[in-house]
Amino acid sequence: MHSNTVQQTGDASRMIDERIRELGDWRGDVLARLRTLIRQADPDVTEEWKWKVPVWSHGGIICTGETYKSAVKLTFAKGAALEDPSGLFNSSLEGKTRRAIDIREGETVDEEALKALIRAAISLNSSRTRG
Repeated sequence: MHSNTVQQTGDASRMIDERIRELGDWRGDVLARLRTLIRQADPDVTEEWKWKVPVWSHGGIICTGETYKSAVKLTFAKGAALEDPSGLFNSSLEGKTRRAIDIREGETVDEEALKALIRAAISLNSSRTRG
């Protein structure tokens, strides 16, 4: 299988479960919590595995969940076009398209603000697919 192949729902969900398990530390806990919040914000979200990271989509990519040694990074594909009244975006701020939220060990994220960003990203994707 080519490494850029998108793996859909069942397989992708298992691969995300596996990533959380293999991290086995605070990063796995954060990734699992973010995943739960994304699913709460959008029960119809599609989980994919692409570029060796979890990808959540609905009418287009919402965000990816990358893990690094010192942070879990939730990158919104069209984050620059989203309102962020709570100031969650703290990374990739210079980009023309993407914006990210870096969560470090011991940090938490405003869960309601994150869900609002997820819903805003879905709304943006939907507005661009209707045409």
